[in-house]
Amino acid sequence: MYASLDVGTNTVRLLLGEARQGKIIPSSYLRSITRLGGGFTPETGLSDSAMGRTLATLVEFSEALTKTSVAAVSAVATEALRRAVNAESFLARVHAETAFDLEIIPGDLEAELSCAGVLSALDEVPEHALIFDIGGGSTEFVYVVDGQPRFWRSYPLGTVMLCEHLPGPVAQQAHIDRTLRLLDEDLVRCGIPFPLPAGTLPIGTAGTVTTLAALDLKMIDYDWRRINNHQLDTLSLQILHEQLEPLAPQERELLPGMEKGRGDLILPGLRIVESVVDFCGCPRMTVSDFGLLEGGILRAANAVS
Repeated sequence: MYASLDVGTNTVRLLLGEARQGKIIPSSYLRSITRLGGGFTPETGLSDSAMGRTLATLVEFSEALTKTSVAAVSAVATEALRRAVNAESFLARVHAETAFDLEIIPGDLEAELSCAGVLSALDEVPEHALIFDIGGGSTEFVYVVDGQPRFWRSYPLGTVMLCEHLPGPVAQQAHIDRTLRLLDEDLVRCGIPFPLPAGTLPIGTAGTVTTLAALDLKMIDYDWRRINNHQLDTLSLQILHEQLEPLAPQERELLPGMEKGRGDLILPGLRIVESVVDFCGCPRMTVSDFGLLEGGILRAANAVS
């Protein structure tokens, strides 16, 4: 049994599971929206309230972990802690009060782990794919050819960042467009032609994308088995946009499939998704519940093999 912890800008997640021949067999799963990046500023870093919420969740998860025998743990933190001037003091509190040896990983490693987790879930690996992992503070892109990552980058484009620092659809879309222009330039600089080859499939992972899939399925009880490999076409995304846009955040959270605490973030996230699908020139995308967390399970398994 292995454990994987992901402390993200919006959500803290803990997965226990096995890794067999490159496939993940989940055993138990905990998650909590703590919005670690809420109230973040470059000058002061993480807010006291956000750190308090997140630390309380980590203490709870640590207590749950100590009741289980695991061979290895991968515990990672991402964009919010990469950017925070007070990251080290928060890490010290985590180390002092929990069993987690939390590691702030660079964006490229985050992208690599997300890619490994996503590919482990696919029924069929496409010839060309662009995997994207939308977080609260960053989005990771991995370009894959025949199951092998050829390019990965992390960009400061996230749902919490858009919601809190660029309110309004015009400013948010402008930032998304700028980021995709950077992605275009980085792909070309690495020898990958743009536009991407015909048939390049967008594959999305993490909370925004899985919530959109759950909304599309009108899912009352979340089931990762139904989410993995679910297809969202451009019409489905358009319908979701038209359904969500006129609603207040509290009203969105009443919809079947909507995760509590994501009502104000889902539209900025949907704008990213629609733009990435358009960037790929593909009429549909595939959804993966597996991603960074499952990549952490594979990483933990490799560490002891």
